[in-house]
Amino acid sequence: MFDRKMLLGLMACLLVAAPLWSQEAKEKPNILFIAIDDQNDWIGCMEGHPQIKTPNIDRLAARGTLFTNAHCQAPLCNPSRTSLLTGKRPSTTGIYGLAPWFRTVDELSDLVSLPQAMQKAGYTTYATGKIYHGRYGRANDDQEFQHLGPAASGAPFPKEKLVNTPSDIRLMDWGTFPHKDEDKGDYKVASWAVEQLDAKPKDPFFMAVGFFLPHVPCYVTQKWYDMYPEETLLLPPMLPNERDNTPRFSWYLHWTLPEPRLKFLQENNEWKNLVRSYLASTSFMDSQVGRVLDALDRNGLKDNTIVVLWSDHGWHIGEKLITGKNTLWDRSTNVPLVFAGPGISEGAVCGQPAELLDIYPTLLKLSGVPKVKGLEGHSLVPQLKDADKKRKWPAITTHNQGNHGIRTEKWRYIHYADGTEELYNMLEDPNEWENLASDPQYATVIKKLKAWLPKVDVPPAPGSAKRILTYENGNAVWEEQPINPNDPIPELY
Repeated sequence: MFDRKMLLGLMACLLVAAPLWSQEAKEKPNILFIAIDDQNDWIGCMEGHPQIKTPNIDRLAARGTLFTNAHCQAPLCNPSRTSLLTGKRPSTTGIYGLAPWFRTVDELSDLVSLPQAMQKAGYTTYATGKIYHGRYGRANDDQEFQHLGPAASGAPFPKEKLVNTPSDIRLMDWGTFPHKDEDKGDYKVASWAVEQLDAKPKDPFFMAVGFFLPHVPCYVTQKWYDMYPEETLLLPPMLPNERDNTPRFSWYLHWTLPEPRLKFLQENNEWKNLVRSYLASTSFMDSQVGRVLDALDRNGLKDNTIVVLWSDHGWHIGEKLITGKNTLWDRSTNVPLVFAGPGISEGAVCGQPAELLDIYPTLLKLSGVPKVKGLEGHSLVPQLKDADKKRKWPAITTHNQGNHGIRTEKWRYIHYADGTEELYNMLEDPNEWENLASDPQYATVIKKLKAWLPKVDVPPAPGSAKRILTYENGNAVWEEQPINPNDPIPELY
């Protein structure tokens, strides 16, 4: 039996050890990983559209660090998300289209994804909504996440399409019709995440919450639509002839798509309706982000949780005469990126180039998880401590083999597979209207930017499909259909 002196000694040891245990428990922060689909810089704190209302994302940015010059690795869902979650560039993996799922490619099947790295380090992993593209990563044998909530959804749908777009694809639609916020896919995604947080999950956790909107169909209930009255609505800046000084090859990246051209929107009086629906969809999505952040706060999890919010790529709404993504310009590549939580500067704004590829190594560093070999991004931790800390790397976006955009603080350089080029001074020409590539005085600038083009630039991976462009021996092929150099640009005139 213990005597009184021994018991007092044991209690003293426990009291001394208790703070150490508490400190150890806090060494691995929780991670809330919020993904948004098709979200360009039309976010309040990014000032991409003067009328947008996103109070919840704005308050997250106010208590963390906002990267205003962050860019996706690919302007398309599957390659962008695959790149972020594997830490590899599209030009390294060959994942350029909406297919394949990278786990079905022999050379890529064993890549350690971000959620797998977190799980190996002792994190409990959760996912709901759209994290990988579509239903990739959600099969029972995928082993990407331990706990799965509802998948992403554009539902509910009206009985018939609201807009008679050139494409009969049901997703290509927008507007308002009688339905409830509670019935929407993003509401259900947020509700599941809230339920997990209210249950106070065991530390540490990695919770991925993927919102569908403002991806089409941009359906909203009337109250969100009414936030943006048509009579005062501002359209994005564009020039009718802004493609006159861009290479013909720029059209090959989005040669034929279900997303309509600006010409359709103008002729059918749908431009304002689409802008209005996109803004309203963004505000609704923001409200669901707010529900999740509120749950984090009220459950006492905020102080030990790193929150990272990002979008997979941007979206054109008339600029460059198109809608959709699939370009190497800022409207398609510039995305929201916010970090908040322990060890991260509050109210900071970083205008230096950052990549979605940087999220993986950054989260490993912030959480103390061991490094994963072969990651091609660079940790943003120095900028999370000091937003003015210089980075030596540009942001690189790729859309199919041979087509790359290089973005620095001042410049955007685009190199297409046929060798044609674009160069824009983003400080003086943020709308990318004046292509300087043919001006000899910028030859040195182009040479320096060109040095950043990926050294590894592989062809499409086996099974690649949907929005695949190849170029070989002077022949461009889009979706397995050759493009004749004299073919008129579809749906333009």
